[in-house]
Amino acid sequence: MEAGNTPRVGAAVRRRRRALDLTLADVARRSGLSSPFLSQIENDRARPSMRSLQRIADALGTTAVQLLAASDETRTVDVVRADDDSGLDREARVRPVVRGRHQLHALEFIGAHEADREFRHRNDELMYVADGSVEVEAEGRIHRLGRGDTLLLSGGVRHRWRSTEPGARVLVVAVGDHVEVVES
Repeated sequence: MEAGNTPRVGAAVRRRRRALDLTLADVARRSGLSSPFLSQIENDRARPSMRSLQRIADALGTTAVQLLAASDETRTVDVVRADDDSGLDREARVRPVVRGRHQLHALEFIGAHEADREFRHRNDELMYVADGSVEVEAEGRIHRLGRGDTLLLSGGVRHRWRSTEPGARVLVVAVGDHVEVVES
């Protein structure tokens, strides 16, 4: 992928930080990352791992998916190739499969994923297991999913998940948090 096509997550982090009227030191304190590293990210001189990006997102009261979406221009038609560089650390083993700010976000997780973080999204989310198997904890129950299985999580449901096989591939599709879902 050409360098000009990789997401500039730094600009999205800077815009969000400034919108919240926070300094780099504030975000460093909240995220546990250093101010110099955050500065490098904001100036696109360093690429955060998915874990670091999530720590930054938590410190900014948003999600890594939203930062990634905000980092790329919206396209009406966009093909994301399997070998496209997502703009994250190559070791992250996660890549956006939808770029830009749209009504939905989608990420593909490949390989090991631990249930060390709880998620709760404003809107609905769908998990599809393309390969391998995963366990999802939601509403006090463990759901075991295998290849081809899907799980729908309504907005507001707390959940965490982990892969149970080394070669797991999971597609997570969520309605964007910037979309107001109105129940009829």
